[in-house]
Amino acid sequence: MSEQTQLSKLPIARVEELTRLIEHYRFNYYVLSKPLVSDAEFDKIFRELQALESEYPELLLANSPTQKVGAPPSSEFKQIKHRVPMLSLANAMDKEDLIKWEERLERSLEIGENNQQTLKYVCELKIDGLSCALTYKNGILVSGATRGNGDVGEDVTLNLKTIGSIPNEIKLSSDKLPGPFKTKMPELLEVRGEVYMPISSFTALNEALLENGESTLANPRNAASGGLRQKDPRNTAKRKLDYWAYFLYVTDPELKQPDTHFENLQLLEAYGFPVEPNRQLVEGAKEIAQFCETWDSKRHLLNYQTDGVVIKMDDRKRWDSAGSTAHSPRWAVAFKYPPEEEETVVESVSFDVGRTGAITPTANLRPVQLAGTTVRRATLHNAEQIKRLDLRIGDVVVVRKAGEVIPEIVTVLADRRHAGDNLQPLVYPTVCPVCATALEREGAEVVFRCPNIYGCTAQVARRIEHFVSRDAMDVDGVGEVLIQQLVKQGLITKPSDLYHLTEADLTSIERMGAKSAKKTLSGLELSKSRPLANLIYALGIRHVGVNGAELLAEHFRSMDKLVAATVEEITPIEGIGPVIAMSVVEFFAQPQAQQLIEELRTAGVSLQSSDIDYPQVQVDQIFADKTFVLTGTLDGMDRSDAEKSIKQRGGKVSGSVSKKTSYVLVGASPGSKLTKAEELGITIIDESQFRELLNTAVRKED
Repeated sequence: MSEQTQLSKLPIARVEELTRLIEHYRFNYYVLSKPLVSDAEFDKIFRELQALESEYPELLLANSPTQKVGAPPSSEFKQIKHRVPMLSLANAMDKEDLIKWEERLERSLEIGENNQQTLKYVCELKIDGLSCALTYKNGILVSGATRGNGDVGEDVTLNLKTIGSIPNEIKLSSDKLPGPFKTKMPELLEVRGEVYMPISSFTALNEALLENGESTLANPRNAASGGLRQKDPRNTAKRKLDYWAYFLYVTDPELKQPDTHFENLQLLEAYGFPVEPNRQLVEGAKEIAQFCETWDSKRHLLNYQTDGVVIKMDDRKRWDSAGSTAHSPRWAVAFKYPPEEEETVVESVSFDVGRTGAITPTANLRPVQLAGTTVRRATLHNAEQIKRLDLRIGDVVVVRKAGEVIPEIVTVLADRRHAGDNLQPLVYPTVCPVCATALEREGAEVVFRCPNIYGCTAQVARRIEHFVSRDAMDVDGVGEVLIQQLVKQGLITKPSDLYHLTEADLTSIERMGAKSAKKTLSGLELSKSRPLANLIYALGIRHVGVNGAELLAEHFRSMDKLVAATVEEITPIEGIGPVIAMSVVEFFAQPQAQQLIEELRTAGVSLQSSDIDYPQVQVDQIFADKTFVLTGTLDGMDRSDAEKSIKQRGGKVSGSVSKKTSYVLVGASPGSKLTKAEELGITIIDESQFRELLNTAVRKED
């Protein structure tokens, strides 16, 4: 067979196509923070290219994407060359892949089949963020860089310094430092880790963006990546990013690097770096698989996204013997959980009306299994998001869901469109889909709203649903379905109408019997005595959340005083500010709002605070001038109950640890706040110790 004939049988075209696609996808993912395909789809084509190069070695070129890491650094930042290349990790997709990886590792270490030696490994949760390298000289942070292409990264030092959990200076103050590290600071220390956005920060950020009529962010990983690449560090600080350290290089003529990876992680903690707390030292592939299986469901309880487990051989002395490929080290592997991003088809788009009149588009999807649930709908946020995606009915899209984050469309796979499909751009409505009122946009807002506040039945129903919700009036027996039926039959048009319902009204509703009707009426009667803060929140005043309602109730202690308050009287309240103050005043200036308050008064709803609402009148103020920070999951009480108990006793609750913090209350799976507290010497207490403190607050005699 001639050489020409042999070449014609090689899959050259497919290799070239895969190479082009991977480079294109990498650039958009790493540099632009705009993924074009799901992680699962990228892994699929990457593994296909690896398989072809393995089968046809003559097609493996030096510049193949399988031989490179990441993507070229952005030209918008200065570049920093890594002293040691920042490689990617090979992936293991199932238990069989883990076994094969361990077998390859043992061969590279020349461990024979009959050898009884069992290798030890460190299992760490794989954080879905942005890898960065920090360089410290004599304990001072001098530079920080992204992974870039593995050899050269972007200089994001100033932005990294806005992340509170990253120490700007390392001190020799910890008793946990081993041996000589207690008295000598390494000349050069390189710390590698992952910058990420906590899910709570991501959710709060998107809620704020929606409230302000701005475009929302796709997911926490992209939010972290985009946040770290801001030209102005002040904008990075607003993202409330965090950091987990996972790697350490010590360079010093007198200090010897710890021999094991687990000891290195302990050294990082002793230096004050946040290290993901759920790591575990295991033996053999069986224990690795057990760790991966344990965290498959538990990971969704965490406040950060993790899409897998990183497994590293514990014995660092043998890393060099194991060696590396151009792409990844042989002594480590990343086990990937089933994808939380999947491809599906948009079958239609519906437009929902919220309690503030905001029109929220929702994509109705061909059902797809994602993160253990069947996903049929995904939020599209607003018209600007639809325009950015260039979404069309019938498009193939990537949908993502992680933990409790609402499913979202990450990207539209426009390459899947065919000329004959004739997919038309989505036309955003100009009138309310419920009441046909012309939609409006305020100022620079991207959100369209229905201005028919009191005549749009969708807004009416949503406001009443909010009114009876748990953090509001907490009415047992009144849910979304019942409210929809009551509104449809014209039995209620505003929250106060709930208190005039009769048993006959309720039993006229389909599938509502006398027993259920009595339960509903009992729940409504009980709700009349809810604290003033609950009522303020239940009114649905724009920008006023649970905490804001509590602050307003505590300050004014009467609905009448709040209704009569001016912007100048509300603004100085700590934690309120001018935006909320203006919103409160504008709300109560509406005749409909004033009428609602009077109707609630007539119905017997409590409109003022009592000593029961604010027990600090009766409870010893043992936490006066004390500030608490909570981290992790509490076992025996809700976090909101713990915060309320602190405030009742005169204390304050903060979201960040500082020198002014008095106590850090730690639950299961605490975050970097614990590390920060240890670094600052803050008093750390667990739930049982917290309960002991509460028990010292004895009720005073009347």
